[in-house]
Amino acid sequence: MAKKAPNPIDKHVGSRVRMRRMMLGMSQEKLGDALGLTFQQVQKYEKGSNRIGASRLQHIAQILQVPVSFFFDGGPAAEGSRGVSATASPDYLSDFLATRDGLALAKAFMAINDKKLRRCVVALVEEIVSGA
Repeated sequence: MAKKAPNPIDKHVGSRVRMRRMMLGMSQEKLGDALGLTFQQVQKYEKGSNRIGASRLQHIAQILQVPVSFFFDGGPAAEGSRGVSATASPDYLSDFLATRDGLALAKAFMAINDKKLRRCVVALVEEIVSGA
């Protein structure tokens, strides 16, 4: 029997859990301990292979100090809804920010207060990409 692919909404919610956990510098093990779960269960939630129930999602939101709606921001539109939410962001952006390098780069970039210097960093990265 073929394995069922994760629901896009479950996958998005899981990636947002991962992103927020990483933003706080929290390990999967620490989140799992706070929830009374193993880190493997947290991994399954983050991959979207296991669906997170409503009460569990509320508990995760409390631990990660965000409203429950945070996990749905920028996600795929639910079946039967019209269009995409106003806060939708491209999948590649959410995927990038859910990685350790992406989060570190975003944090470091946001710590640069000089707008001119930030523009120079963007120009440098664009130059590196165009030469690759």
